[in-house]
Amino acid sequence: MYINKRLYIVVIFLVFCFLAGFNSVLVFTIAQFLLVGLLLLLIYDAYLLYRKGNKIVAERFCSDRFSNGDENEIQISLRSTYPISLNLGVIDEIPDVFQYRKMLFKIKLGIRESKQLIYHLRPVKRGKCEFGLINVFVSSKIGLISRRFKTGAPQSVKVYPSYLRLHQYELMAISNKLTDFGMKKVRKIGQQLELEHIKEYVKGDDYRTINWKATARRNQVMVNIFQDERAQNVYNLIDKGRTMQSAFEGMTLLDYSINASLALAYISMVKGDKTGLLTFEKSYETILPASRRGDQMRFILDALYKQKTTFAESDFSALYACVKKKITQRSLLLVYSNFDTFKAMQRQLVYLRMLAKQHTVVVIFFENTGLKSLIEKEPFDKKGTYEKVIAEKMINDKRLIVKKLRQNNIISILTEPENLTTNVINKYLELKARDVF
Repeated sequence: MYINKRLYIVVIFLVFCFLAGFNSVLVFTIAQFLLVGLLLLLIYDAYLLYRKGNKIVAERFCSDRFSNGDENEIQISLRSTYPISLNLGVIDEIPDVFQYRKMLFKIKLGIRESKQLIYHLRPVKRGKCEFGLINVFVSSKIGLISRRFKTGAPQSVKVYPSYLRLHQYELMAISNKLTDFGMKKVRKIGQQLELEHIKEYVKGDDYRTINWKATARRNQVMVNIFQDERAQNVYNLIDKGRTMQSAFEGMTLLDYSINASLALAYISMVKGDKTGLLTFEKSYETILPASRRGDQMRFILDALYKQKTTFAESDFSALYACVKKKITQRSLLLVYSNFDTFKAMQRQLVYLRMLAKQHTVVVIFFENTGLKSLIEKEPFDKKGTYEKVIAEKMINDKRLIVKKLRQNNIISILTEPENLTTNVINKYLELKARDVF
């Protein structure tokens, strides 16, 4: 049994009545009657809540895997066997990793009514997490006390790299509406030769691909969809080193890179290319050869889910040695890393240049969004001035890195973490349209 706020308020009111009754017999008598009435009401409230056969049943329904960085839906089904209307307070024992302390939902249930409660969780870390029981606090319309039901069942959920938006990207890629996600449309150079399928015309399709016979048969405009004459290799090379552990909105740069690489792998396969994966730190850790087989995405998803770091310095010489040995065909290599300073990039430039001689290399690294706000502030003391100068130098270093990579025929993407996926897919579509790789 749990005492509600309403009971405390009534008790405090009675205390003041009894205090006032020291100077008035009438007030004291009224206070006594009110106390008796409160006790009777309390007994009746307890009877309503604890009468045999009355209970609340709650069940949790959610996927057995969550998408990292996305809003994942959890549904709680509530069913009452009470012959009265109830006020419920529902507390779901969510995994500790979410660090939520006020997960309380208030809901009303009618006589023997059932309802659905839906909420969302956004994980920011891959791995396994555990749900506990569902706590339901039940009170009647009287509302003096509550009864707690511990129901439901514990549940384990695995947090995988972001996969919820993959089908959205696929639909956009097929319908040429990637601009809905900030994707640019780039005109394809050359001729696509092999007919893949015929579909309904949507705004943005090339009118020159209209299939007039199919249009006449279906009585609506139909267009031909072609695929490239040959599949090309696309590899995501993910740095798991110390510099990739910086956090932005709760997620590390490594997790942002993992999410973007999964989305790119999916889009590249939709576009007819072969996709592969390589992760590295002190040495290469995981390698999946580029392929278009049906279960390739499952292999990539499972491999990305397991990625961990030892916070060591990344060895780009080991990366070059692995690529030279394992990736023999010319490919598009997207290297997800982060360089804190211009000198840090220069130490790895020799290996990036050697990679660029055999492959098309795109180096992806991150802007420090916190530095922009620091620069915009006017310093009030010497410390503020030093911080602003250092921030300006770090931003300038990032620009110098882009310039230096360009001078060495290495493509680069300098991006904010939240725009990583969009910018990477944009660059892939641009390079594919230009037949760069």
